Amino acid sequence: MSGDSGDNGIDPGVPPSGNGCVECDAAGGWWFHLRRCARCGHVGCCDSSPAKHATGHFRATGHPLVQSFEPGENWYWDYSANELYESGPELAPPGSHPADQPTPGPAGRVPVDWAKGLRA
Repeated sequence: MSGDSGDNGIDPGVPPSGNGCVECDAAGGWWFHLRRCARCGHVGCCDSSPAKHATGHFRATGHPLVQSFEPGENWYWDYSANELYESGPELAPPGSHPADQPTPGPAGRVPVDWAKGLRA
């Protein structure tokens, strides 16, 4: 990644929108992994999740960069370039959902046969 927050879609001062996917939480859904928008902090579910809300957020807003919101991961994905970056600027804390939050999550909403709901 190059440039500063003005040209690369990153605002390092914006905190994440919460500990889970905004849309899944509102609808009572569940997710596999979480992604955090580097511009506005929106937390959405990954493309393996049933609803793919992180990609939906990119399509709706044009915000191109997300960072993994999983514990121990700091990689970025650039939707506009279809490119993975091993690391990037540090974003406002927290850098992931709580370590005790299960994956898939959240606790109590994941169906027993959750693996059948994963998308390729």
